[in-house]
Amino acid sequence: PTRRSSDLPLLVHAIIHTESAYNPYALSYKGAEGLMQLIPGTARLMGVRNSFDIRQNVEGGVKYLKQMLERFGDLRFAIAAYNAGPEAVARYNGIPPYAETIGYVYRVGKRYGELRRQSPPKPAAAVETAEAQTQPEFRPVESYLDAEGRLHLRTR
Repeated sequence: PTRRSSDLPLLVHAIIHTESAYNPYALSYKGAEGLMQLIPGTARLMGVRNSFDIRQNVEGGVKYLKQMLERFGDLRFAIAAYNAGPEAVARYNGIPPYAETIGYVYRVGKRYGELRRQSPPKPAAAVETAEAQTQPEFRPVESYLDAEGRLHLRTR
């Protein structure tokens, strides 16, 4: 699959869908953790201290994915490297002949294609305008406990 510059969020969603089915507490038999299934060593290299913290996990996973995209240039190779490691992709000069990795590249690519078809590209000017219009208004959250100990949250 080819990649539009605005498609990184879609690719990340495809990886999360494939890796953990959006379970932030997913733990693989190989020790990969969280939404983007970071191996502890990779997580540390990406600055992640808690792989089960959603924000840290996604930020670390995106950082790693961007490194793979920059290193390999080919979307399929970057996806394969995310799964099997960059050394394996470099060793085989492409997708390693591992059944798990071949299936992984297929599943991520399929999901990525589905997501791209669901969200067609927008002209650059429309993207900037839409982003400016969809920025949420910051409203502070107030919280209090009632007499029965229930937590209430509200915005002003």
